[in-house]
Amino acid sequence: MNYAQCVLCVCVLIGLGGCDSSREFNDLQAYMDEVRARPKGSIEPLPQFQPYEPFTYHAGGMRSPFQKPVKVDVASQQKGSKDIKPDETRVKQFLEGFNIEAFQMVGTLSGTTGVFALVKGAGGVYRVKVGDYLGTNHGRILAINESKIDVVEIVPDGEGGWLERPRSLALSEATKG
Repeated sequence: MNYAQCVLCVCVLIGLGGCDSSREFNDLQAYMDEVRARPKGSIEPLPQFQPYEPFTYHAGGMRSPFQKPVKVDVASQQKGSKDIKPDETRVKQFLEGFNIEAFQMVGTLSGTTGVFALVKGAGGVYRVKVGDYLGTNHGRILAINESKIDVVEIVPDGEGGWLERPRSLALSEATKG
């Protein structure tokens, strides 16, 4: 045997000498017995969760609580007419699904096909013309000029009739000048 193999054998024998099973681990064995003798714990059951009940918001068509209330003088309140009423049979346009307060006029376009207004709101900028509808109260665009859009809305009077209410969307201050 050469010298390297002798050194390796000596190291292996010294290493195996540390694995002597004759030593007693009485203290470790006593601790393990004590732990095993303790009463077993119990895990609490999971709490019962209430099933999720979805909430349906029914006040979407009502006035927003963040808008100023309209002051109505009962004595001077106009009476509605049975002759004025919205056309419920016509197909609704996209911009009628949003409140008119959500829109602001940001510009105009004119060309050979006519004058168009640009309104911002409902997640984008839209081109509208005279005769288009805007807002949830059957608002029809009557006139467009460089500084405002004139709209007439048909609103219920609360007594079974309908009123025509003029409104305007003025050009936004941020786009003037």
